[in-house]
Amino acid sequence: MPKQHPVFETPDVRAVQPGVDLPAYARSLNRLYDQAFTGRQTSTPPRPVVARSWARMLDLGLVPDGGNERVLLGAAELESRRNASPMAVVMPELRKVLGAIADASQFLLVVTDADGVILWNEGATSVRAQAERLGFIAGMRWTEQVVGTNAIGTALAEAAPVQLFAAEHFEQTQHPWYCTAEPVHDPRSGELLGVVDVSGPALTLHPAIGALVNTAVRLATGQIEAGYAARLDRLRRANAALTGVQSGPYLLVDEDGWVADAGGFAAPERIEAPRAGRAAAVPGLGLCTADPVDGGWLVHPNAAATPIVGRLDLTDTPVLELRSDDEPWRIALTARHGELLGLIARASPAGLTASALSTSLYGDSAHQVSVRAEISRLRRTVGALITTNPYRLADGVHLHVLGE
Repeated sequence: MPKQHPVFETPDVRAVQPGVDLPAYARSLNRLYDQAFTGRQTSTPPRPVVARSWARMLDLGLVPDGGNERVLLGAAELESRRNASPMAVVMPELRKVLGAIADASQFLLVVTDADGVILWNEGATSVRAQAERLGFIAGMRWTEQVVGTNAIGTALAEAAPVQLFAAEHFEQTQHPWYCTAEPVHDPRSGELLGVVDVSGPALTLHPAIGALVNTAVRLATGQIEAGYAARLDRLRRANAALTGVQSGPYLLVDEDGWVADAGGFAAPERIEAPRAGRAAAVPGLGLCTADPVDGGWLVHPNAAATPIVGRLDLTDTPVLELRSDDEPWRIALTARHGELLGLIARASPAGLTASALSTSLYGDSAHQVSVRAEISRLRRTVGALITTNPYRLADGVHLHVLGE
């Protein structure tokens, strides 16, 4: 499951504390901004999330006057991204929760993909017109690298909910706005799916906006999870006659390796994504054959369960070779996945946390979300060979690492 972050009601996340006079606070932020970007000492430091983001913007060489280059995706690519995004299935629910009050509350509902590309931008007509002049429209990439400090891009960079008000934005053209954004993660793998954002004129910021966004994200995540469960249930029902006559251990999995049904042994939650003509390594069963069925794969062992012994060769292009009862299984890995698997294979039986892996890969613990996303992609290749919380080799799996 994805990491739980503080909600917008907590002081370190909320941009404006309850009872604050919005016009006066906006003026004080303007003074702070002017001091910060003219080299003068600031009378009051910006909030930590803002200070970190401003520092990143200066390192990137962005300019605060709003002259940073925008690139708008073509209509065909935008439509392709919409169709491919898991966020598409939750848009009706988000429109129901947020869209119905957007006009009256003078805000926009904005949903992006994991790359920060705006897929949907809906809401009050007058506010949309202001957003268009800013370039805050569907098809635009709204990351820090493109448009500076903003709730969507900063939420992606910080991997946490972010609310910004007025001159906390890096670009001066965004100072008339507030924005409140929260990342949406896959409820099964923890992988980033996109961002839900509510934005509007700064002086219309309501104290309940943060709670509204948080509720929308929880509803979206719940709907995605329910969709997964329904698909696995359909897979079980469609193949009930086939699984009912299995005489030995088996797994019924979907196209991504998530287990819908199993028999004869303690099954993992997920195995590697099966492929035609290639053995699948399943701890507790050894190397297995995967046969296509209606909506997924039926996986069963080639022989009696044996330990899985393998070699991870990092001397050149990373290659994983596994053996179970003399039958080989080889696959090339990306450099990053080879590095991750090597760290996990060399770790003690207690395993490694996301924080420890982040420190080993990036030099600090600030990239835990990136680590979880990479592990999710690696598990699509090697499946249940790696267990989570903490990350370690599954029982019965032994890897010898060569190189590095």
